Amino acid sequence: MTTLRKTRARLGMLPLTVMVLLTAGCGTQRAGDTAGVYRGSHPTPTGMSTPSTPADFPCRGESPKPAAPTAAATSGSTVPPSDHYAENHGFRVPIPLHGQSRCDGLTAVGRVKSALEPLRQRGDFAPDSVRSALTGLGYSAGKVQAYQDGSAGVGFLIDIGASPWCVEGTMSRDVTKADAFGGYPDGTGCEPPSGGH
Repeated sequence: MTTLRKTRARLGMLPLTVMVLLTAGCGTQRAGDTAGVYRGSHPTPTGMSTPSTPADFPCRGESPKPAAPTAAATSGSTVPPSDHYAENHGFRVPIPLHGQSRCDGLTAVGRVKSALEPLRQRGDFAPDSVRSALTGLGYSAGKVQAYQDGSAGVGFLIDIGASPWCVEGTMSRDVTKADAFGGYPDGTGCEPPSGGH
């Protein structure tokens, strides 16, 4: 009788033992992975996605080759300074646009340049004239800034309020420059934040 009870008890534990072994054997290692090898970085846990930048593609009227980074997309020198200046001032680097937002930004920049070109050709660098031309495109007067930029030019900033958020640029005797960007990392609008960490 005791032998029968021991056999039944062992048979009852068999499904539990199999389940424990199967559960312990289920991991994230796949064929070809090398267990325990240090690769200089921590592996990404299964189920967590890593952030990615939306793919850029040629926009209407743009050549299929990748364009050079815009002023808003670059932060200056690629050599990291030893005093952490770039790191401490990263909050002032505009957020670049990618994907469809980049194309929308290029369209907005084209409209702005077209509206300002007649002023540039006439030599009209009055901030009020620039503001009127930009509000004539349908941008809210409260969201358009125009200001004297040196003795022979004018700067402007438009808070579009949607993707892309901002268009900023300058107009001088030689050229009108404009760039679209998505605001600032620590800001809530198109104005560069005044302080970081």
